[in-house]
Amino acid sequence: MSRNPISKAGDKDSLPLNDLEKKILVHILKYGPDNSWLMARRLLGISGWRPTYSEDEIETACMHLENLGLLQKYNGSLKWLPTSSIKPWLKFKQRNRDKKPKGIYYDLTKEGKKVAKRLKESMT
Repeated sequence: MSRNPISKAGDKDSLPLNDLEKKILVHILKYGPDNSWLMARRLLGISGWRPTYSEDEIETACMHLENLGLLQKYNGSLKWLPTSSIKPWLKFKQRNRDKKPKGIYYDLTKEGKKVAKRLKESMT
């Protein structure tokens, strides 16, 4: 029996999520708050010479997920938190640790975490 990974998310059974949006949800679940610039280059920890996706494509997907109530803009401090798949020592080594890096960072909402966990289980 094939289960829809988001069917238990209350009234959100018919969420129109594409593959990129699913990857974004799982990425943020695994790596924490992230912005579109970093996700375009390191989505799910995969990095290469060039960005895999365009920043605009990622930003559009994040805004769609935010409208669905699965993502929210992250307003907390990133001072001592490694973000994305960037190694912690790179994050800690930056010169100005008091300012949040540029760009809008997205984090999962409570409902987004539920959906992302189901998606992660279905991917494995």
